[in-house]
Amino acid sequence: MITTTTHTIEGRHIRQYIGLVTGEAIMGANILRDFMAGITDLVGGRSDAYESKLADARETAIQEMQDEARRKGADAVVGIDIDYQVLGASNGMLMVTATGTAVKIE
Repeated sequence: MITTTTHTIEGRHIRQYIGLVTGEAIMGANILRDFMAGITDLVGGRSDAYESKLADARETAIQEMQDEARRKGADAVVGIDIDYQVLGASNGMLMVTATGTAVKIE
């Protein structure tokens, strides 16, 4: 399935707009990962644990969005927007949402 943040697909014609599709992933951060990220913050550098968790959440949200598009008979999803939000009383949850327009292309 073609997925793009643009509203067109170069070289292809959109013949039908099916509608909005979304995918969400909410991931919790565990205490060990929080501890290791805190150490990284103190000494500088990147937090591989959080980057990996963020990548997993993003891929899950995109996959769910694509799955919904397939169920609706789409060939592609255009105009994709990915949003990130921290949730929970202690900001211990990460929500990633992927939204786009499911389309049929020629």
